[in-house]
Amino acid sequence: MKKFLTTLLVFLLSLTSINTAIYAEDKQDDSLARVEENGKLVIAASGTLYPIAYYNEDNELVGYTIDILKEVTKNMGLELEVKEMGVDGMVTSLDNGQVDLIAEGFDMTPDRVESYRFSTPLIYSLGTAVVRSEDNSGIESVEDFAGKKSGGAASTSYMKIAQKFGAEPVVYDNSSNEQYFMDLVAKRIDFIPNDYYTIKSAIAFYGEQYPIKMADVFFNPTQAGFMYHKDAEALVEKINEEIEKLRESGRLQEIAELYFNGDNPSEPFKEINGTPIEDIPVIEY
Repeated sequence: MKKFLTTLLVFLLSLTSINTAIYAEDKQDDSLARVEENGKLVIAASGTLYPIAYYNEDNELVGYTIDILKEVTKNMGLELEVKEMGVDGMVTSLDNGQVDLIAEGFDMTPDRVESYRFSTPLIYSLGTAVVRSEDNSGIESVEDFAGKKSGGAASTSYMKIAQKFGAEPVVYDNSSNEQYFMDLVAKRIDFIPNDYYTIKSAIAFYGEQYPIKMADVFFNPTQAGFMYHKDAEALVEKINEEIEKLRESGRLQEIAELYFNGDNPSEPFKEINGTPIEDIPVIEY
């Protein structure tokens, strides 16, 4: 009887090992193999965010992340397919497997890093805001966000920080920079919180049309990149390899400087307006 029980125990343990192996095999990361089999990389982008992903005067979709991915997919022998949508729809599409990555330059916030994978950093930046030139929109510090109307997409970290300080959110769904700036000048909103380089480039592009400026308010140093599903480790590693090739060849810097008016956000910076980056306040939300 004792020998029978021992044999039964060994048999059950063997079944457990087999089932575990089968389950592990089922859970294998096929993210890269699937993309290669399909022959294309499907990405989510707004098509309205200058200089990240937008349409130029020739009605061509271009931008910092778009040009990077054009180079990456070309080198991988893949087609690049862009699905245009608002920010809120991007995460849902990623979760549902409708896109392979989000190319909008999402910040690597703690909650996102916990739930998703990110590429190597492509943008080192920090938070600030667009205000009216005539009166700074009454904003000299983050405390001045209180009682003001903040314009942006509902799910961004910048809007959440604005609300934390008492701003009233005015939510836009995949609107162009011009719509934001028209509303800011018309005082339908008071400020637009976003990242430093995006704001700087947008003001350089639209500043002659609209009396707007960057607020002298900075917070939350950030890193941003492509955002992937949590299980897409193989795809992340492969695209990171391609990005590093672009970095080493100097091509990544060329693309960055093209879209960011000679600046290179792909490399971290040490200070902003004379303030060391380590002294910039970090605001939880």
